Amino acid sequence: MKDVMVLTGAGQIGMAIARRMGYGMKIVIGDKRLENAQAVAKILNDAGFDAVAIQMDLSSRDSIKNLIGEAQRYGEITMLVNAAGVSPSQAPVETILKVDLYGTAVLLEEVGKVIGEGGVGVTISSQSGHRMPALTAQEDELLACTPAEELLALEMLQPRNIRDTLHAYQMAKRCNEKRVMWEAVRWGERRARLNSISPGIVVPPLAIDEFNGPRGDFYKNMFAKCPAGRPGTADEIANVAELLMSDRGAFITGADFLIDGGATASYFYGPLKPEI
Repeated sequence: MKDVMVLTGAGQIGMAIARRMGYGMKIVIGDKRLENAQAVAKILNDAGFDAVAIQMDLSSRDSIKNLIGEAQRYGEITMLVNAAGVSPSQAPVETILKVDLYGTAVLLEEVGKVIGEGGVGVTISSQSGHRMPALTAQEDELLACTPAEELLALEMLQPRNIRDTLHAYQMAKRCNEKRVMWEAVRWGERRARLNSISPGIVVPPLAIDEFNGPRGDFYKNMFAKCPAGRPGTADEIANVAELLMSDRGAFITGADFLIDGGATASYFYGPLKPEI
């Protein structure tokens, strides 16, 4: 039996984090497309890791519980890396809310019930959660604390209150950040830690879909006018995940880390600021 890392989402960011933190562990990779999970498992196994692929739908509690059950066959779950999700150009509003918002809430809840003592988790959010106007304290608390099965019934998440897929994505990522704060308290009862990372434009396949989608020019302009002057890489996100998931981050929990090359700073106080 080994300590187990559960990795959801077979993308470049999740794989980069797994390579930093998954050595000596069993890495159980869940993705809606089994072939994607198998491809990442092969890369990791060929590099000397011990990985296995499982089909998993983040929008389904039953599927999440099945993934956790399969992972527990190999040992105790001590790490969670949630890098699953869909972007504004990949899915309609309903799917974005069901996967990115509801699914993440359920995953953090279910893993939090079984995470081993001293365990740690990170969930990948997005700069988009920082880009929208502030919500009220009451709205933030609803996103943080509402039982997962009631989240999608919140008034603020009804179709009449969601402008488009980008707005849905922003709401989902704001919810992720608030949910991590709430769940970090529950995880703490098991002496486990949980944080979120909010990347800016990074170049895995999901970002390429955005570059080629209807907001492609917007995104290209974004990294051209951000202080870093470029998009990021998956390994730069993994640098921060390594801090958060290692003993060096032992006092960090319930926090969100914005890693966007300064794009959000430029959006509010620089050349990316929208013209009113």
